[in-house]
Formats: sequence, structure tokens, C-alpha cells
Amino acid sequence: MLLKNDLLYYPAQERTVRILWIDSAASLAYTFDVGAKGAHPEAAPLNALHADLGARRAQLLLADPYAARADASLLPARHRQVRDRAWSVVQALVADEPAIYQARHRGRMVMAQSALHGVSHPSIYRYLRRYWERGQHPDTLLPDYQNSGAPGKTRGSSAGVKRGRPRKAGSPPGLNADDGIRRTFHAAVARYSATHAQFSRRGAYRQMIEDFFDPREADRLPTFGQFNYWIEKDAPATNAPA
Repeated sequence: MLLKNDLLYYPAQERTVRILWIDSAASLAYTFDVGAKGAHPEAAPLNALHADLGARRAQLLLADPYAARADASLLPARHRQVRDRAWSVVQALVADEPAIYQARHRGRMVMAQSALHGVSHPSIYRYLRRYWERGQHPDTLLPDYQNSGAPGKTRGSSAGVKRGRPRKAGSPPGLNADDGIRRTFHAAVARYSATHAQFSRRGAYRQMIEDFFDPREADRLPTFGQFNYWIEKDAPATNAPA
């Protein structure tokens, strides 16, 4: 199952595309080639993207390396002003889906916003590409900001050292639940919640294994216990059935 904002990496081309939009019939998607200079949204049959995953021509990325990381509330006011100015220009554009993804409509729409806001066409296209590349959220329009980290973080994992309770004798050593794996856990919760009326932790776990891991590699799979522990620890308000 593919969702909006999923990232597919194509190793042969060293190319990553983001899914920007999927139609209600789940037959057509628009994708964006992140990191490609001058990229524009492209239409792609959804079954072709699934086929790429099934044939291992593409990989569904576990974490989003392009997403905006900074906490906007901690940034200088001038950075938020830059974001708000850019967002005021593109908000109406990105809300008009799927027209904004179609070249025959996009040029006219950008021209209208350029006249309305007094912003050049290249600036608007730069805003749009940044928005599409980094995850389709207003904070993607913040100026680049290097977050130096903060105290109180969960300790990092050490290479070759398995954190947590040892598994039973004869069980595979399993996967260390580092920050990347924990982000995958929470992405799995969000993905399952978006497509199921009733949330099930075991259902979300099974879907996560199918979407992000190879079930045949037992020693590279997180356990349900790890999944359950970290979604409880990182989001203690969660109160969902197993």
C-alpha cells in the first residue's frame, strides 16, 4: 500500500521520488523527483509503482531524509516570517489538486499568483519545489536551519550492541530500535490510522513489516514488543487495542 508523501528510491538510477497525490480510485499518482534540479510533478500509474516495489526496482524508504526537522517555535521570528510569506504565495496553488501537478494548468496558476503577490515566477517555482521535495507542509518553506540538538534525548545505540531485553535462546538477534527505526514505528502507526477506521497495534505492526521490511530476513525485523514499547514510550497518550 502506498500513501501520499511516501518516498520510493530507485537504486539503479540513484533516484528518489515522492508521491504527491493519489486519486480517489487509487489508480493514478503524481510523483516528484526529489533532488533533481528543475523537476516537475509527473503522472504515474499507481500499479506501476507497486510493480516497481514488488520487483525490487524500487525501495520504500524507512525514514524521510528530506523532511523539515527544525521545531519552528524555536526558530527566530524572521525565519517564521520568511515561511509565512512563502506560504501565503503557494497555499492556494498546492490546495488545487490535481491541477497544480499538470503543466497545462500550472503555468496559468503561477502567473496569477505572481501578479497577485508581486513575486517572480522563478521564486514561486522555487517555493513549490521546496514544498514538494520536503514533505508538503508549510514548515518546508522555512530557511535552511542546522539544528544542533537538545538535551534529554534517548541515548543512541552503539554499533554491535543490542539494546533492551535479550531474546529467548535460539531466537534471531533482532534489530536495534534506533531513532530511524522508531520513526518507522510512528510512520507505520500514521499509515495504518489513515486507512483503517479502527486502529490495531498488531495490524499496524504487520502492515509495517510488509511495507518496510523483508519478512524473510528474521534477524533484521523489529519485534512486536519493540514496536509496542516505543509507540507507548514516545506517545504515552496512545490508548489503542492490540
